[in-house]
Amino acid sequence: MKTYDAIIVGAGHNGLTTAAFLAKSGLDVVCVEKNDYIGGATVSREMYKDWLYSSCSYVCSLLRPEIYRGLELHKHGLQVTPFGGSCQFMENGDYFGSYHDPEAAHRERARFSRHDADAYERYSADTMRQCRFIRDQLLRTAPDPTSFKPKDIKGLYEIGMKFMEMGEDAMYESIRFWTMSVAEYLDEYFETDVIKTTYSGSGIIGTALGVYSPGTAYVLLHHHMGDVDGNVGSWGVARGGMGAVANSIAGAFQMYGGELRTESGVDKIMVKNGRATGVALESGEEISARLVVSAMDVKRTFLNCMDKSDLPETFYKRVENFKLRGTSGKVNIALDGMPTFPAIPEGSTLYHGDMHFIDSMERMERAYDDWKAGTWSKDPYVDMVIPTLTDPTMAPPGKHFMSCFVQYCPYEIEGRAWTEPEREAFGKTIIDQIANYSPDFKSLILHYEVRTPADIEDQIGITEGNIFHGELTMDQLLFNRPVPGYAQYRSPISGLYMCGSSTHPGGGVMSAPGANAAREILADLNRTNTVPENFGDD
Repeated sequence: MKTYDAIIVGAGHNGLTTAAFLAKSGLDVVCVEKNDYIGGATVSREMYKDWLYSSCSYVCSLLRPEIYRGLELHKHGLQVTPFGGSCQFMENGDYFGSYHDPEAAHRERARFSRHDADAYERYSADTMRQCRFIRDQLLRTAPDPTSFKPKDIKGLYEIGMKFMEMGEDAMYESIRFWTMSVAEYLDEYFETDVIKTTYSGSGIIGTALGVYSPGTAYVLLHHHMGDVDGNVGSWGVARGGMGAVANSIAGAFQMYGGELRTESGVDKIMVKNGRATGVALESGEEISARLVVSAMDVKRTFLNCMDKSDLPETFYKRVENFKLRGTSGKVNIALDGMPTFPAIPEGSTLYHGDMHFIDSMERMERAYDDWKAGTWSKDPYVDMVIPTLTDPTMAPPGKHFMSCFVQYCPYEIEGRAWTEPEREAFGKTIIDQIANYSPDFKSLILHYEVRTPADIEDQIGITEGNIFHGELTMDQLLFNRPVPGYAQYRSPISGLYMCGSSTHPGGGVMSAPGANAAREILADLNRTNTVPENFGDD
């Protein structure tokens, strides 16, 4: 039986990234995927004839440019086009628009509050200061603060020096920022409810917290530290849907000689004498390798695919306690034409951005209250995008695809499984909310699919459908992610590594966990590093 140098479990964007960099170094690598398609949550599928749906992830920003260039993803067809602004619809018939053009954006904020228009410059500068600090850590392994290894001491020193460069006042503010709620953070700059609501959405996406919950200011930052073509904070659409990201990385992996196997779900990670020796597939086939690298979330890896007896008791308990709760749903819609939104001027660039249908911080918090009560938000925060306005290849000419990301949606309804009528009611809630602002919207719907966290878990394999593979709270970041003492992509089992979003720096389609894991594995094998270093910010 053949023995590979490495088996990668899961062909999502992180698993493929690790696989590609290992294969680039000359290792014999196979990547196994349970579905008959690749990408995990970074996928495009024809769910309705001639329509490509970005079924789970739907916009691109966090993908690290170093990885894009290091794997030459442009040669494998990846194109990301920035889209314009955002729009917050209001119950009184007005709207608040966010524009890329600085003058237009200032005028729009001043239309509601001259104070807020002026305060935005301070807000933007302060938030960017935090972004620059965090971005510098994305393509680095989090140093272990308990280690006396030179690499860890050097890493901690560099973080400390970067922190001190901020200056005394900014250092104090940074410590506050990391523990604040997004509502408290925005209150320090703005006075207008709809403006605060607009910026608060990024603080709750994918998170089992509300706008007034401590720690959500950092989640806002997590969604602001990406870039498109060097424009920090911008978002874009991948041509051909989000599956184009995974397909391009897979193309690089295969160009470097890697082997990709679909319909090869892993039942068990095999361990012998304290060392990972390969995987047993659901089909009964066994594949041997010198290394096993799991791109699955930390709970699925260690609680579902390993024997408890192979793991230290303390480690197993910490994995059980890792916060990984389902909070987000998705509704994808095929449209017969472009819906109208009478509140927005005809031809506005706001049509090309993301749209939201909730206009107050109180409504945002009440949406969270529904989730805490064990049901979906009856007045949810919806991040709606029509990517076909930027990428017409996803639907037939004149037709459109609409992506609706929904916060909040529970993994279970009041502690039990979803019923089909409840799934339909959840989908109807989203459609009705959009229809309140678009009179012709419902008449244009040709098809739609509903995805609850339970559906995402069943179809993609992410525990509770948590899009970040674990919440982005202070106790689960940097050297605490996923478990203290095991934040450097190694597990307690020799030869078993982690490369999914449960590891530093967390979720989003950035591929940084996969790249960082590859760097550590190559270092352990004393092989030449093929993973690019952080470019740094100008």
